[in-house]
Amino acid sequence: MTTVNKRYTLTQSQKMMVFILSMSLYGLSNMITELVPSVYFGPIEFSIEYFAFIPLTLCILFHPLYAAIGASLGEVIFGEIMLGQFGGFGELEKFIAFSLAMYVAGTFVRDPKNKWQVGTAAMLGVIIHQAISAMVDILKVWVGVEELEAVPGLVESVVVIEGFSFLNDVFFSGILFALLPTLYLVPRLYGKIEPLLGMKPRDRNDRYSLGEIIGPRLIVTGILLAAVAFFFEFLSESGINLVEWEVDFLEMFGDWFIWVSLGVALLVAVITITFMIKKKSKTNDTDQQKEKIPS
Repeated sequence: MTTVNKRYTLTQSQKMMVFILSMSLYGLSNMITELVPSVYFGPIEFSIEYFAFIPLTLCILFHPLYAAIGASLGEVIFGEIMLGQFGGFGELEKFIAFSLAMYVAGTFVRDPKNKWQVGTAAMLGVIIHQAISAMVDILKVWVGVEELEAVPGLVESVVVIEGFSFLNDVFFSGILFALLPTLYLVPRLYGKIEPLLGMKPRDRNDRYSLGEIIGPRLIVTGILLAAVAFFFEFLSESGINLVEWEVDFLEMFGDWFIWVSLGVALLVAVITITFMIKKKSKTNDTDQQKEKIPS
């Protein structure tokens, strides 16, 4: 396991920058998806679920844990809190499921230049996230904390509805907004964006067995986190929330308020990238001065 740990060696400040960058960029993309209308066919919704390629790319190129948590927090901050909508424990279910999915996808890739690994990781992340969400929704109906609006009284139909929604999200949003962009961006950005932000690229020549990366510990942890996600969603649907904030700025000020959250996310992303580039420039200047000093 020591070789795997070396793979993601970053300083604390670099980890924080990855966290903030992932939070702001994914929060920004989340606001863009809010502006795209959905299409409904009965109870089935066709929509852009998310631009998953952003956290996937960051998780693969940088530290998967900090990038995954940052993206999940970005959705909560810019997509919920800044719009006056915080659902308490219900948000924790989304946070845990998405963080887990992106983290697993990021750790799966051993060589960012290997398109097979990158593509598999992209779809794996989407499948894990959508599978957890679908299972939570199914269990909510089966347990009885939520009614199925599509076919009242027919609990079994939730499996069909959620199954179709799962396939739609995986094959529509998963392929168009996760697989294809990630396949394009990761191999091209690898080795180029990291030095620009003052970080060393991951060593693609290192080889790890799949068991070292996705082993029993990660699988057991994933199952436990999925169970915890359902537990928090169960509490939320049962009306048990320690913290719940419902102001709904969109109703108060109109749909244009989405642009406020979008603008803040963009500003945070620009400031973060600018700071990282300036820090890289200062480091280069310091190194050059040291080289000029005779020993």
